[in-house]
Amino acid sequence: MLKLGDLTIDTPVVLAPMAGITNAAYRRLCAEQGAGLYVCEMITSRGIVEGDQKSLDMLTFDERETVRSVQLYGVDPVYVGRAVELLCSEYGVAHVDLNFGCPVPKVTRKGGGGALPWKRNLLGAILRAAVKAAEPYGIPVTMKTRIGIDSAHQTYLDAGKIAEESGAAAIGLHGRTVAQAYSGQADWTKIAELVEHVNIPVLGNGDIWEASDALRMVAETGCAGVIVGRGCLGRPWLFRDLAVAFAGGEALNLPTLGEVATVMRRHGELLAGLMGEARGLRDFRKHVPWYLKGFPAGGELRAALGMVDSLTHLDELLSQLDPTAPFPVQELGSPRGRQGSPRDHVVLPHGWLDDTDGLNTDLADAEIGVSGG
Repeated sequence: MLKLGDLTIDTPVVLAPMAGITNAAYRRLCAEQGAGLYVCEMITSRGIVEGDQKSLDMLTFDERETVRSVQLYGVDPVYVGRAVELLCSEYGVAHVDLNFGCPVPKVTRKGGGGALPWKRNLLGAILRAAVKAAEPYGIPVTMKTRIGIDSAHQTYLDAGKIAEESGAAAIGLHGRTVAQAYSGQADWTKIAELVEHVNIPVLGNGDIWEASDALRMVAETGCAGVIVGRGCLGRPWLFRDLAVAFAGGEALNLPTLGEVATVMRRHGELLAGLMGEARGLRDFRKHVPWYLKGFPAGGELRAALGMVDSLTHLDELLSQLDPTAPFPVQELGSPRGRQGSPRDHVVLPHGWLDDTDGLNTDLADAEIGVSGG
């Protein structure tokens, strides 16, 4: 069980926001498999406040989504506070997470995401504004961050204390630096150090590929829960496995290709309902390689599934898969999704590392071009 302020999550598992992935259809698909907190795609605070249609369209929730969770990106305390107030008052959001961990260069070069915690005073001002706006509604505010910009510029311990002092309900830590992006191995020892450093719940993130990894992270670090991102790509049943594992149950059987095909069909159906059939099936295409990773499926069939354009077409193609094919055990524990290579340097605004204030820094362009408007 995970407590975030007055919000109780039965299974201490959080679905990490992933751009273009964690829309309402995918969140429902994962929720149908297990239990946890399912966070929508990252949305910019300025987009919400200024009524940007792209941002508002992302605030779409499934009818069965009783606990609405939104991750907010912002660099201005005024805009963040106003966005949080709108989310609480007009969208019935039950949890707000603030993103201070995005490693994408177009974000860090303008001082956002994983670059922002270097500016300790600005970080505190943003957190306080968000907490103050959410407080009248009893909505918990959390934040997510990384170890730091790079190994020489670590911020996670200071960020944890700032989050605690600002009234945040929890802090999530991805055990990589911005420079690492998604490469290499996550350093869980930093998660353990943060647990010892603060008196608010710490959520651990990084390299949770199987339910056993989540249990091991909790055991090794003492974290209050886990955040799962790339590990569930093409594997929404990971949330089923996590729910069983945290409840002390026995490991479940791995799905056959036929069972995976059933999940794929459900995913396509949910996307079609969310976006319309044509657009929904186009969106589904990117999930095909993740679902079929390691399974015996010919190149022609894979290519055809990568061009699927209707539910009828999807049914026809899925019927060609061998339903008895066992799950490829060699894929267990292996990374999924993007990895890439570490960066020699992180692109930052000129003079960014000269001080840790940030309150007088002009970050007007830091939300332009970021997912969510």
